[in-house]
Amino acid sequence: MIFDAVEMLLSIGTSFGFILIALFILSSAIKIVPEYQRVVVFRLGRLVGSKGPGIVLVIPLIDRVIRVDLRVVTLDVPVQEVITRDNVPIKVNAVVYFRVMDPAFSVVEVENYILATSLLSQTTLRSVVGSADLDEVLSSREKINSELQKIIDERTDSWGIKVSAVELKELELPESMKRAMAKQAEAERERRAKIINAEGEMQAAQKLSEAAIQMETSPITLQLRYLQTLREISGDKNSTTIFPLPLDLVKPFMERFFAKEGQKGKE
Repeated sequence: MIFDAVEMLLSIGTSFGFILIALFILSSAIKIVPEYQRVVVFRLGRLVGSKGPGIVLVIPLIDRVIRVDLRVVTLDVPVQEVITRDNVPIKVNAVVYFRVMDPAFSVVEVENYILATSLLSQTTLRSVVGSADLDEVLSSREKINSELQKIIDERTDSWGIKVSAVELKELELPESMKRAMAKQAEAERERRAKIINAEGEMQAAQKLSEAAIQMETSPITLQLRYLQTLREISGDKNSTTIFPLPLDLVKPFMERFFAKEGQKGKE
């Protein structure tokens, strides 16, 4: 009886063990791949290809599986110290957006595609910014972003990676350069103010010249201006009021006065 019970337990244990082994093999052979991932399968060291999404069947202990994420990766490029073409030291960093287009190439062609893209972005950032003037870096960011994106995308294409965008994030200038730029901006504002003032004076002179020509052709306008001036003076609370007289009114009296003085001198 005892031997029968032991034999039964051993058979049950063996059956249970086989069931566990079968479940382990089955779980190892079935891979569930999400929509945003692909699996790169190597069979005895040879590349089989990328599979997914959904259920993927592999051979346990023979196939090796590497998962690759296809979503866009946001890579923050560390701050780089760069000397521009006009010998101005600046600090600049950037953000790179890329995604894996060919999972097999991203595994076979490069050891760590994220690290490799990061280092490539750093060297390219220093190269592109260093070949431009400071004014160009400040005013033509779109051009520099486009050039960075083009260079990095071309060099990572063999890795199965597509760089969608590169954006300069921050730009730090030396304090001396900040003060110089502030003085330059202030001088530019003063220059514009002087130009606007000069243009205003020129326009006023032109209008005065036109008014003088109009008064010369039509003397009545001078009389009207004279009356308007008297009205403006009378409106102010002044202790002394000066009445300007037109030269045409005073001229006859002056001629008569000088004529009498001339006759007296002859006598």
